[in-house]
Amino acid sequence: MKRWDMDKLDWGKFRKDKVDPDIVPIIKAASVVERNSVEYVIYLKNVFADDPEIIAAVEDWAVEEIQHGDALGKWASLADPTWDYQEAFARYQKNFSLKLDVDSSIRGSKTGELIARSMVETGTSSFYTALGDSTEEPALKELCRLIAADELRHYKLFYDQMNRYMKREQLNRWQRARIALGRVAESEDDELATAYHTTNNPPNMPYVHKRNIAAYMSRAMQYYQPHHFRRVVSMICKVIGFTPSDRVNKILSYMVYYLVSKRQHYYKKLTL
Repeated sequence: MKRWDMDKLDWGKFRKDKVDPDIVPIIKAASVVERNSVEYVIYLKNVFADDPEIIAAVEDWAVEEIQHGDALGKWASLADPTWDYQEAFARYQKNFSLKLDVDSSIRGSKTGELIARSMVETGTSSFYTALGDSTEEPALKELCRLIAADELRHYKLFYDQMNRYMKREQLNRWQRARIALGRVAESEDDELATAYHTTNNPPNMPYVHKRNIAAYMSRAMQYYQPHHFRRVVSMICKVIGFTPSDRVNKILSYMVYYLVSKRQHYYKKLTL
């Protein structure tokens, strides 16, 4: 169930003069990834075919994710009136798709699948929080706040379901950590790179993963600040089954910020 309606947002407060040019390409890419949750619904319903509780929750989740994509697409169209959101999404679907003909999770267990979904929501909630904090454009700031709040609730949804399955499958901390950190590493795979390519490059330009993931990450990573990673660290540790002290959380947060900053500089060099 949607907690807000994109048609009721005050789009009239959009300020072209407040748009950061570096944000526009990553919002375009994010819009089609969010909209493509329709494929994840099929995949998750196959994995949890015998669990009506999760199926119902996933269907509600997808409604909100689709709205995220449509709202981000609308904002990007305001920022760049020459851009066609629907056409870009059609290109994305043509160039990227999930393996849907499955009856079990690629993570090896249902608990593992829910851990992976929790990691995705950790990433998206922090991403939109960072964007919302950095932008001075009023419409995008409000939109990022709304989406970040949704993603935080989605994290709780998958985390709670993970705990339900943990009672049956009993994954230890090492197993949970391996799945969680593995899913974090997958953020540099073809999903985001293809999204950047299909939403920002001409249709006749060949897809090159390295070039497109560098273009996306060099822009997206620059908006994070150390305090954004405090919640990220807490959310990841919670899934793994570890509760760090405030001091340890702060140390880990700065370590993650340092690593992300180094990665951002690496990708930036690739775009030059």
